[in-house]
Amino acid sequence: MTRILHTGDTHLGYQQYHRPTRREDFQAAFTQVAEDAVADDVAAVIHAGDLFHDRTPTLSDIMGAMSVLRILDDADVPFLAIVGNHESKRNQQWLDLFESMGLATRLGSEPVSVGNTAFYGLDFVPRSQRESYDYEFASHDAEYAAVVTHGLFEPFEHGDWDARTVLAESPVSFDAMLLGDDHTPQTRHIEEPTETWLTYCGSTERASASERDERGYNLVTFEDGVDIRRRGIDTRDFVFVDVELNDTEGSSVVRERIEQYDIDDAVVIVTITGEGEEVMPAGIEEFAEERGSLVTRVNDQREISEEADVDVTFADPDEAVRERIQELGLSPVAREVDETVRASKVADSNVADAIERRVSEVVEEADDGAFDDARAREKSGDETPSESGTDDEKSQETMEDYL
Repeated sequence: MTRILHTGDTHLGYQQYHRPTRREDFQAAFTQVAEDAVADDVAAVIHAGDLFHDRTPTLSDIMGAMSVLRILDDADVPFLAIVGNHESKRNQQWLDLFESMGLATRLGSEPVSVGNTAFYGLDFVPRSQRESYDYEFASHDAEYAAVVTHGLFEPFEHGDWDARTVLAESPVSFDAMLLGDDHTPQTRHIEEPTETWLTYCGSTERASASERDERGYNLVTFEDGVDIRRRGIDTRDFVFVDVELNDTEGSSVVRERIEQYDIDDAVVIVTITGEGEEVMPAGIEEFAEERGSLVTRVNDQREISEEADVDVTFADPDEAVRERIQELGLSPVAREVDETVRASKVADSNVADAIERRVSEVVEEADDGAFDDARAREKSGDETPSESGTDDEKSQETMEDYL
């Protein structure tokens, strides 16, 4: 019997709604998954892609991922993973860095056996490459086999990649496809071309307002067949306020409806339908945030016949950059990364490799202070107040065009 935890779409580094707190929420959700895996003594954690939200995570996000992987490593729980579309880079992947440190195994065409099950990996394949893709999976001698992959698969709704094609062209017969990319948890069983369970674990945090279901992961057991169970995790509250206005109602009704909910420290999503008067989103958002919401967003789905005149001004981009730099507090390594990118110390084509090498060197040197942000160093007396800031987010902003 082999029981594994199937997760994915953790999207570390996503600063949703431009709130640093939401970035921390994505990290906390992944940490909770790892702690559950250790507590439940699962045989392995299987990650189905999009560990990071994009291909240029900040140093703090990389270290955050490593801290979770160390929770698993300390408990001897293997972390087996693939690369999703959000985090995929042209050359070496961040997952390769973690594998080189002994914290992860990147699944591929060769089987990785855990108990009675052989696991394979199929990274996200762009649509343009799928028709000619060669599924070269090596043989195995395990009782069960599962492939971990990332994409929107048919026969699920919105699928653009037929799972039955993968199964038909694979030289290995799979008992399960452990999927990532669709943030909605769902499971199906098909009998053709092989008898296979297909399951999405869903995301660990809500990455959009459309994700109303509870977040969580799958527990999959391979014994006398395949058994898939869903388990939820505690995440920040999203309060969905749906308001249908009649032709005489407006903002006051929306405010009254919001007051019916406990919105303290929650993300509030207000959806307006029906008729009624024009509702100014900014006023509603301010009203809710004054009552304790972390952030509020208004989605007015009504058709507005008249468009209001809007004056738009654009700030001086150079001045905006200067102001942003003054706001950021960077760790020593983050400063090196920023200098590597912005000062062009290395050729553009070599920036990614240079950054990865530097991160690896610091990790191997166990120099924990190298990743402390300015606030931590200021408290310890190593930094002047003028250099304090929020996080290492600047490295993401400056690396985006290079990695």
